[in-house]
Amino acid sequence: MKKKLAKIKYLPNNFQIIEQGDYVECAVSGKRIDLENLTYWNVELQEPYFSYMEADKKRSDTNKK
Repeated sequence: MKKKLAKIKYLPNNFQIIEQGDYVECAVSGKRIDLENLTYWNVELQEPYFSYMEADKKRSDTNKK
């Protein structure tokens, strides 16, 4: 079965599925994140992250600007 990219609205403590799918892609690494494993995201930027390392890298990069 082919997996489909989901469209998500990221909320402070949860997320809302806008368009059904199985996964999202990390905004930093491009890795696939199955929705059941989605733990890290940024509400302001509306971006998902594969792990705390990608989330921290994005935060560090954003703070440098």
